[in-house]
Amino acid sequence: MDGTRQWTPGTLALVTLVVGFFAIFLIYPVGYMLQEAFLVEGRFTWRYFGLLLSNPVIVRSLGNSLLLATLTTLITTLITLPLAHVLTRFTFRGQSLLNGLLLVPMVMPPFVGAIGLKQLLARYGSVNLLLIDLGIVDPAHPPDWLGAGGFWGMVILQVLNLYPVMFLNVSAALANVDPSLREAAQNLGASPWRLFRTVTLPLILPGWFAGAIIVFIWAFTDLGTPLIFGFSPVVPVQIFDSITELNTNPVGYALVVFVVVLTLALFLVSKRVLARRSYAMITRGHTSGATFPATSRQTAWIWIVAGLLVLAGLLPHLAVILQSVSGRWFFSVLPTEFTTDNFAELQAQGAIAGSIRNSLFYASVSSGIDLVLGVAIAWLLTRRRIPFASVLDALAMLPLALPGLVIAFGYVAAFDFKVSWLNPRENPTLLLVISYAVRRLPYIVRSAYAGFQQTSITLEEASANLGASPFRTLRRITLPLVAANLIAGTILTFSLAMLEVSDGLILAMKESFYPITKMIWSIMGRIDPNAAGVACALGVVGMAILTASLLVASRILGRRLGQLFRS
Repeated sequence: MDGTRQWTPGTLALVTLVVGFFAIFLIYPVGYMLQEAFLVEGRFTWRYFGLLLSNPVIVRSLGNSLLLATLTTLITTLITLPLAHVLTRFTFRGQSLLNGLLLVPMVMPPFVGAIGLKQLLARYGSVNLLLIDLGIVDPAHPPDWLGAGGFWGMVILQVLNLYPVMFLNVSAALANVDPSLREAAQNLGASPWRLFRTVTLPLILPGWFAGAIIVFIWAFTDLGTPLIFGFSPVVPVQIFDSITELNTNPVGYALVVFVVVLTLALFLVSKRVLARRSYAMITRGHTSGATFPATSRQTAWIWIVAGLLVLAGLLPHLAVILQSVSGRWFFSVLPTEFTTDNFAELQAQGAIAGSIRNSLFYASVSSGIDLVLGVAIAWLLTRRRIPFASVLDALAMLPLALPGLVIAFGYVAAFDFKVSWLNPRENPTLLLVISYAVRRLPYIVRSAYAGFQQTSITLEEASANLGASPFRTLRRITLPLVAANLIAGTILTFSLAMLEVSDGLILAMKESFYPITKMIWSIMGRIDPNAAGVACALGVVGMAILTASLLVASRILGRRLGQLFRS
């Protein structure tokens, strides 16, 4: 009996539940924003977009965001191409450890790291003070590393946070290049540069493009980093500021729709480019001989260069840890006093302690919802032959193309009802949980889908032949076999939700509902000499929870953990 052909009332109910969830919490908010952006008194209009482009502040913000995303993408490319080339061409001692270390900055929240980077790179921050002490820099005119009101600081932080995404995609593409093609080019007398330009680059272009799209969109839509740097002329901050005047100024809708169109267009182009990948390696042979053992000197240089990159990526967060235990850190390279008072303050102030509990609650419930929906979607796609399966698959992956900024804005606009528990202005708990779940759902779907694909259907067919219902078979046979994938995927969604930025900043409007990230932003806005230390202490608590969760997920998934971040 082919279990994938059955269409039972239970399957119909499951499809209805999943489609209903997407209709209410994904399609409806996006549709509402499109309606508000294009319709005036029931008539289609481009007027709001005209107002958008005639506003010099918005135009400047668009230019800054595009420049920020473009620079981030280019610099990450320049860093990761040679790095990925070396790590896929050579084998050396400790290679697996180094590959793991290179991915660590990706899971450290840039929102928190921005506080540490300001401490390090401000005009009279630790770096300049060290250079002044060494006599390298003029004390009266220290360099402005953050530059242009913090713009270059944002570029630096985005590059250090996002280069692992590019590294994963480029490394995978380089590993798939047939070495016989390179050998043939070398035998024909091609120089190393000509070999790279005419053979390697065209073959890895789809992989690079996949990583570039993710890096570009993440950098373009990041809200937390510019808020910490106080850099307002960027698109995410303009959208954030427009929340307070949704009913009187519809230009905010037009700006959000612009972001939606941009991100969806980039993902569609990415899919078109990636569709060509199947033709690139049609003649690929064995990869034996594709790598070479590195000499001791080469190994040392690889570790030095890659180690410096990892250290640079972690340095802002190390500064946050240091500031969290500093009693005084002013006009000095390192803190001059140390204290645990900042952590004690977390418990002393009820609102701050409440934000930790809120984040734990939001992340826990949202990861539970993701687990249920992820298993249901993966089961329907792999074990049931349903109409429009490709549409369901696309809906499950759509949140990857919709930034949290867009989803949160849509919830504030579309759910402005009189019902208090559904209105984020009154009680954002439900919508915060749902927004976290929607954003992270693709990760658990990927984990569950991979588990179902790797599990033979023979045992399920035997269970069905013995009279077990499909859901009993799922519960007793299939789920135990894919438990490792599901546990790791759920932990991953929990850990990423713990320090989610855009949803919390936009949806949590009352202090009693603040998650950790919104509370950090609120503390940083206080006129208090100890504010930065308390904010850093709260950030360290969040990082500790995040790190512990990811260590458990990594223990279960191993190398497969990195695959969840690939395009």
